[in-house]
Amino acid sequence: MDHQIFMLITISVALLVFLAGGLWVALSLVAVSVLAMAVFTSAPVGAVMATTIWGSANSWALSALPLFIWMGEILFRSRLSQDLFNGLAPWMSRIPGRLLHVNVLGCGIFAAVSGSSAATCATVGKMSLPELQKRGYPVDITMGSLAGSGTLGLLIPPSIILIVYGVAVEESIARLFVAGILPGIMLMGMFMAYVIGWSLLHPGAIPDEPNVTWGDRWRGLGKIAPVVGLIMAVIASIYTGIASPTDAAAVGVFLSLVLSRLTGTLSWASFVDGLLAATRTSCMIAFILAGAAFLTVAMGYTRIPSALAEYIGTLHLSPPALLAALTVLFVILGCFLDGISIVVLTTSVIMPMVQQAGIDTIWFGIFLVLVVEMAQITPPVGFNLFVIQGLTRHNLVRIAKSAMPFFLVLVAAVVMLVLFPGIATWMPANVKM
Repeated sequence: MDHQIFMLITISVALLVFLAGGLWVALSLVAVSVLAMAVFTSAPVGAVMATTIWGSANSWALSALPLFIWMGEILFRSRLSQDLFNGLAPWMSRIPGRLLHVNVLGCGIFAAVSGSSAATCATVGKMSLPELQKRGYPVDITMGSLAGSGTLGLLIPPSIILIVYGVAVEESIARLFVAGILPGIMLMGMFMAYVIGWSLLHPGAIPDEPNVTWGDRWRGLGKIAPVVGLIMAVIASIYTGIASPTDAAAVGVFLSLVLSRLTGTLSWASFVDGLLAATRTSCMIAFILAGAAFLTVAMGYTRIPSALAEYIGTLHLSPPALLAALTVLFVILGCFLDGISIVVLTTSVIMPMVQQAGIDTIWFGIFLVLVVEMAQITPPVGFNLFVIQGLTRHNLVRIAKSAMPFFLVLVAAVVMLVLFPGIATWMPANVKM
């Protein structure tokens, strides 16, 4: 075991050096894998690297990833995001917190067609922040609610990070999508409850909204109907077994193009921009996954994961104790890495421990996403914080402080998931696919 610990420390330090030196995450993973195999094993590095990287790229499940990303890029450039705000606003005008809830519900709805936390935060922020500022809403709670709610893009299906996790641990992506529904709804409810509580504790801070009629509300529903219809078509096709996640993603892209065309926002320039943006993001993620797959194989040759799993077994840690330790680890990693990098960097080492502890891999995927969501709003590399800074030009420290209450809400959501695991496991066990 001492030899494996020495290898793990050496590999970890090398990886930190590569990352701190500014080397791409994917190249850092490949470099540290080559180092581990060349120094600590006698395996043929070149042959293993070639077969592993090709095998990771040649995955049908992974083909859903660029399609869902493209779907989000199409909607990001359409008028549907503005319609989302205008459609939700009349329904929120009498609830404590009023239009702050548009941030929460808007992020929840857009997350169901985006799959990306940064895209969700940017899209909803572009439509809500100027409008809320114009109406006199407090800046800090406005930015904080957007930062926290933007993390829903990671959890509510179709989640890009759940696809990455499913590919990495060879788990059903459709079952992971189903598992994310109830936790996503729970988290939206918790965010809205906090906004209501804050508003009641700060009377007069939220400006009054003009009176709206039921006619205004029903017309608002008509504005959000296209987006909701798109969500229903994509998600229902997966859950009813009509289409696989990849097929459903293709349907989503087609319907997004149709909706964008019908709203008059689809042009050749916007089509090309969306396609290129989706290609860049997809290539970046695929490159990271290829490097992570090579690292997973390299770790197997060094026997570090199995040795760690055996060591964890000798400690007789209870599952809650293991989860607490992993939560601290993920939050620390989130200060320096994005969510996808955290997942692909850690799964090869931690999954043997998780399986040794008897933790369900579907449940753990949702737990992992919730913890990674926390990392999205922690400095210095909280991606949602950067998105909001780009939209508002406010100081990053101020944005991080405004997001801290929503970080604590995410902590409470993790505790709820640990205490009541059925929140994530009930639907996969009872929904036939």
